Amino acid sequence: MRTEDLIKALDADARDEAMPMGSAWWLAVGVAMVIAAMVFFATIGPRPDIMSAMHTMRFMSKFVFTLTLAASAFALIRALSMPGASTRRATAWMIAAPLLVVLAVVLELFVVPEADWGKRLIGSNMMICMSFIPLIGIGPLAIFLGMLRYGAPTRPVLAGAVAGLLAGGLAATFYAAHCFDDSPLFVATWYTVAIAFLTALGALGGRFFVRW
Repeated sequence: MRTEDLIKALDADARDEAMPMGSAWWLAVGVAMVIAAMVFFATIGPRPDIMSAMHTMRFMSKFVFTLTLAASAFALIRALSMPGASTRRATAWMIAAPLLVVLAVVLELFVVPEADWGKRLIGSNMMICMSFIPLIGIGPLAIFLGMLRYGAPTRPVLAGAVAGLLAGGLAATFYAAHCFDDSPLFVATWYTVAIAFLTALGALGGRFFVRW
């Protein structure tokens, strides 16, 4: 099934009276995760040593960052898609993922010799990271923009940007299972750049396609 068909099916289901907006967003995330998983496993897949990597703190810390970003963005986009809903608490939680990354980077700088900082930051998969996070996240972003069209966001550009953050968080979670660069310095730099691209794309989508 093409992404366009999934959006139409999702929209049709969400408009049913038995499908309130909150539940529709959970369905959207479920569909987005399926799309992201299909792209991930059809292209790069998990790293061969993932079972042993899961026993290291640096590897697992990547998922703490990406899942925290996805969870906080999900809470905010649900609020933004419903006029009159309070966004104060959800907006405050958006600082959680950046704070976790900053903390991890500070710890990394204390543990790793200064001579190795540049090597850790550049890593070995910089271009793969910046290519595949957007590739994995573009389908989920389309789903989320479709959901925003079903809702009634009063700030469509902001809502679109948050849709990009949510798509980026999900895509980065999948990509992290493949990535061999586990340093917080690498994650803070290149994951952020890749997610920022989806965020900008989402903001543009919100500007031109999310209208009510």
